[in-house]
Amino acid sequence: MSNHNNNSTANYGTTISIESLKVIAESVGIPSLSDDCGKELSEDITFKLKHIIQDAMKFMIHSKRIRLMPYDIDNALILNNIEPLYGFSSADHIPFRFASGGGRELHYTEDKEIDLSDVVYNTTVKFPLDVSVRSHWLAIDGVQPTIPENPPPVSKDEQKLESVNPIANLRKKENEKELHGKPTTGKIYKLRNVETVHVKQLATHELSVEQQLYYKEITEACVGSDELRRTEALQSLANDPGLHSMLPRMCTFIAEGVKVNVVQHNLALLIYLMRMVKSLFDNPTLYLEKYLHELIPSVLTCILSKQLCLRPESDNHWALRDFATKIISQICKAFNTSVNNIQCRITRLFSDALSNESSYLPTIYGAVQGLQELGPQLVKLYIIPRVKIISPRIDGILERPTSSNADKVAANQIKNILIVINSGNLSSMPPLIKFFAATFTCDISPSNQMLMIHLTNNAISYMITVSLFNSSEFYRTSCHITK
Repeated sequence: MSNHNNNSTANYGTTISIESLKVIAESVGIPSLSDDCGKELSEDITFKLKHIIQDAMKFMIHSKRIRLMPYDIDNALILNNIEPLYGFSSADHIPFRFASGGGRELHYTEDKEIDLSDVVYNTTVKFPLDVSVRSHWLAIDGVQPTIPENPPPVSKDEQKLESVNPIANLRKKENEKELHGKPTTGKIYKLRNVETVHVKQLATHELSVEQQLYYKEITEACVGSDELRRTEALQSLANDPGLHSMLPRMCTFIAEGVKVNVVQHNLALLIYLMRMVKSLFDNPTLYLEKYLHELIPSVLTCILSKQLCLRPESDNHWALRDFATKIISQICKAFNTSVNNIQCRITRLFSDALSNESSYLPTIYGAVQGLQELGPQLVKLYIIPRVKIISPRIDGILERPTSSNADKVAANQIKNILIVINSGNLSSMPPLIKFFAATFTCDISPSNQMLMIHLTNNAISYMITVSLFNSSEFYRTSCHITK
């Protein structure tokens, strides 16, 4: 018996006592808690409390303090995915007092005396409403229902008025605020009683006068003739952190500008608009995923359009296509996920342009350049197998005397980029194939250049096949092929 008392005295303070758990159980409506159940709960709760206190001490040590604070406990609870306790944080140290008696030791905080008259006559604070979630239909078969949670439909005339004259919309809202609060009578009141929805006003995000002025100056500078102002405007778009509210209008301006200038074959303005797109993507404070549905078609138009300028035989619209492919590559690297599959969809679009026999030569050039920017793996999968199909068409245009100058320039551009792509793949070829490729490149005649392209195509396909065999089999097979 004495040994049991000594053990219980030694373990006091290291675990929560069963008596304390019984008191807590009675406070929550469990009148009789068995000793076995109390013992199991005591051990489990004690272990979890020690674990939380140890984590809280880690926060204290890393904060270089010697005093444990309440927010250390909160951080430890958050670390263990437990909601922290609210209302117990204090910037000051809470003084604990010590009391002992009857073989027990107790640490407690001294409560302050409260005057009940102050509590009785003090005005009570209203509790905030509880958070609740309510579901509603956004659209049914593509039609938006007229319920309070959805914005009301706005006619085209009203949308045009808001876009052309935003000040009139502001005055309309001011008049509505003045009328707000008046009692509603008549038919509308009866409809509300039977839960028939009364359409509420659309919540629009208006720009301040300063933001409207900034938007006007930026757009005029980006598409204007002053190169110095344009450089400053593009730098502002790339670095300014306060463009979130103007971003929808910026993207709409770019999309509409590309549509108009592609039809008018205005190469300069298309270049300026693509530079705006590049600056917006370079801004680290902007999240452009919500506006990709406007920006990606604009960039792809500048890559795959059959004509971007009035004089395609002399104007350098190839630089615009190269610049736009770099933007597409940046978009795929930044926003491609397994959900949206942006890169797969863009790759399929480029591949379809290459496979289509009726594609224009500038479109083929843009597709080849776009696939090259997306990575060497796509070059091997989509460009190299189609070189045999593209080469006869290019040879026919270059050798035909009736071909236009624009077609000949486009054919030369496609031939040059194919030679660059295939020469880049020569670095991974076996030495024997490199020797034959170098032999054909000594003569720079068009036929030998295209033959080198065919040889490179066969070499890449051959490398993929023989990579499954060892080196001795590879060179033995190579010698057999050369014979």
